[in-house]
Amino acid sequence: MITDTLLLFAELFVMIFNFMLIVRVVMSYFVDPANRLYGWLVSLTEPLLAPVRKVIPATAGIDLAPLATFFLLQGLIYLLRYLLGVQS
Repeated sequence: MITDTLLLFAELFVMIFNFMLIVRVVMSYFVDPANRLYGWLVSLTEPLLAPVRKVIPATAGIDLAPLATFFLLQGLIYLLRYLLGVQS
């Protein structure tokens, strides 16, 4: 029971975070950086993106940290499902 709740919470967090990450990336192309919503998304997503940026620096002006974070979080959910013995 507690493992189901833990897994549900983790999946919900990852789903919401990945949605915010996608919105942030899209907004970075079209919205002024002074936009309040964009600033709010940056402040929420940056704590997880910053450590990834230290490992994967931008190459040729392309920041791959959001993509890597997206896949790392998805991998974390699969690992958690495996460790808890939950079938997909």
